[in-house]
Amino acid sequence: MDKDIVKRVRKLTQQYAYTSIRMHEAVAHKAGLSGTDHKYLGFLLERGAMTAGELSRLTGLTTGAVTGLIDRFEKKGLVKRTFAEDDRRKVIIEPRTERIMALLQPLYKEYRSRSEQLTTTFSEKEIRVIETYFLKAIELMADVTDKLNIKPLPKQKNRK
Repeated sequence: MDKDIVKRVRKLTQQYAYTSIRMHEAVAHKAGLSGTDHKYLGFLLERGAMTAGELSRLTGLTTGAVTGLIDRFEKKGLVKRTFAEDDRRKVIIEPRTERIMALLQPLYKEYRSRSEQLTTTFSEKEIRVIETYFLKAIELMADVTDKLNIKPLPKQKNRK
């Protein structure tokens, strides 16, 4: 493959990542969250209820940092702490999905609408190529991240 094409795609991927960070930081600010807290809230929405230890492994944050994160979310009414039925020493962090969505959906409304319109401009074949690229890029990124982290995360099934 032509090295210029690879370089162009790499640069576009970087631009997409940087622009995504800027947009998510702006959304977070409007929601009264930090950019990183906003993204960690996304982990809870995506994966559902989990222990603080599981959230620590997922994010790479220390357990102390996760406790502070959960405290901030709880103060805003975005999560609820409950005790595990099988072990009352274990605390489960439950996302309050309705509240989170009420906070974030209005902030993503324009982006979601415009990105859905953009998607409709591609053929089914082009969509499959884009989807394949993202699925493979996500797998590659997860693999590299796992190698950089001390404890790799359990594999998650691809969502379509």
